[in-house]
Amino acid sequence: MNGRVGVGMKVLGICGSPVKGGNVENVLKVALDAASEEGAETELVTLAGKEIRGCKHCNWCVFKQTAEKFCSQDDDMNEIFPKLVAADALIVATPVYFARVSGQLANFIDRTRVLVFGKTYRRCMKDKVGGAIAVGWLRHGGIETTLLSIGYWLLALEMLPVSVHDTGNLFGAGVVSSLHGVGKFDPEDRLLALKDDFGLRGAKAVAKRVVELTRIVKAGKEALGQK
Repeated sequence: MNGRVGVGMKVLGICGSPVKGGNVENVLKVALDAASEEGAETELVTLAGKEIRGCKHCNWCVFKQTAEKFCSQDDDMNEIFPKLVAADALIVATPVYFARVSGQLANFIDRTRVLVFGKTYRRCMKDKVGGAIAVGWLRHGGIETTLLSIGYWLLALEMLPVSVHDTGNLFGAGVVSSLHGVGKFDPEDRLLALKDDFGLRGAKAVAKRVVELTRIVKAGKEALGQK
């Protein structure tokens, strides 16, 4: 998904759902559209169908990482790592599985260890901005704990997680994929999350806050003469 280039800002969306074209991906598109409207260049990367293995903690990245090779493992993370480095901000969306992120996203998160301890890319995500989106079946079915797990990861990368209090998005955006979040299902509509107006407003608010805070950080670094 490509948005218009406006303020020299790149916002990368990561869809952690194993379902292509499903609720999570479509909610993330709504968020990225809101970021694009604020002047950011956007791109969506889906983890669906990709091979992303778990981190082996082999420490290859600590001692042998180069500018061209991030990790000892050869899988689809190779094409995602450069996008993470180039991005100014991330918006990460996941389905809620047992009150936590999906397995695909968990592997993705673990593999970003190369961006914290890597010989070449050590701490390269520092001061970048991050927003979280969780799509759950039920209104109180683990959405906040899922958002917090993304938030903790952003903090571990020394990134800046966003919060929008007045829209109820203290830890990120929570969206429900059943009617009214009470478990009602419409077999004719596989994208019920797009009917959660409250949740979509939150996703847009989080995206706009990501752009706003990124703009502030970039202006501050420029004023201080930092890269």
